[in-house]
Amino acid sequence: MKTSELKRMLSAKGCYFLSHGGRHDHWFSPITKLTFTVPRHDSQEVPKGTLKNIMKKAGI
Repeated sequence: MKTSELKRMLSAKGCYFLSHGGRHDHWFSPITKLTFTVPRHDSQEVPKGTLKNIMKKAGI
């Protein structure tokens, strides 16, 4: 899954963008009440382990 697709999915599930970091964006999940980072490389694939961790923290 590409980062741009992941961001669309997170938004659809109720997560929202908080701020920009160096090469990552900070997002918040109202489901888990956790803040997590998403890489800002829209055209690149997100590594499987990173994707799994983001989805877990997002409550998806």
